[in-house]
Amino acid sequence: MRITLGPMLVPILATLVGLAALAWSAEKFVMGAAAVARYLGMAPLLIGMLVIGFGTSAPELVVSAFAAADGAPEIALGNAFGSNIANIGLILGATAILLPVIVRRGVLRKELPLLAAVTGVVWLLMADGQITRVDAGVLMVLLVVLIAWSITQAAPHADDALGQDAEAETEQRSLTRQAAWTWLGVGLVLLVVSSRVLVWGATEIATALGWSDLVIGLTVVAIGTSAPELASALAAARKGENDLALGNVIGSNLFNTLGVVGLAGLISPAIVSDELLQRDLPVVMGMTLLLLVFGYRWRRDGRINRVEGVVLVLLWAGYTTYLIVGAS
Repeated sequence: MRITLGPMLVPILATLVGLAALAWSAEKFVMGAAAVARYLGMAPLLIGMLVIGFGTSAPELVVSAFAAADGAPEIALGNAFGSNIANIGLILGATAILLPVIVRRGVLRKELPLLAAVTGVVWLLMADGQITRVDAGVLMVLLVVLIAWSITQAAPHADDALGQDAEAETEQRSLTRQAAWTWLGVGLVLLVVSSRVLVWGATEIATALGWSDLVIGLTVVAIGTSAPELASALAAARKGENDLALGNVIGSNLFNTLGVVGLAGLISPAIVSDELLQRDLPVVMGMTLLLLVFGYRWRRDGRINRVEGVVLVLLWAGYTTYLIVGAS
């Protein structure tokens, strides 16, 4: 099939502009939301967990919501699971190449097994070839339970690293109350607008190239919505502050799996393709379990070293290449 550039020029430009605006607006939204939360008296730990931790998944959430509303649920599902794969393979792998990532024993005992279990639950719910509103409701309930559990677990630790990081971040930005509310509003509006532009452009490109919505969601859209997390992870690694990198990836993946897929399913129940069940979900589960293997150390903290980081990046690159070549 021969594709000329002319008819695709506008969708390509829309996708690029949408991705750039999405990355910028997500940063401003999280910055404004964290400052507003601080002015409202929210504890630094809660700011770190709910605003900064889950706020980094705002691009995936908004893009998937509009994709589902526009009748492209496979873009929504591909975005969620493709972002999970990119978070582990590209973001965590690239971070580990710059500076080995510390894996705390608590993460190995609780958070990583929890992420694997949540992935298994979603896989099980989709095994019948569809995601219904009941399935989506189950995922949203699990998300609420997870948030409540996380707050309960972290509450006794006032000196929690995530809380300290959130407090330092908001103090460093030192926004006025008016500026905080302004950036919160501007960031949210631009998130919505850029997401609509991105979904439209990506859908048009997929149609012109003959790619499925699922593949475009797993590749172009997933990489684009993960771009803000990649930039922040690499910046932290260059400063030697990558101790929270794994926690941010786990938090983002949990939110993508439960919140993003759940919201998309509530908006538009969808048929789940065989490719997603037999190809993409096994990759998500395999990459998650690989983190457990790489990070495991007997009775002490582990780490993901540079060689293992290279392996993660190569696995992500191979998977993405396979998708693109197969779609072409």
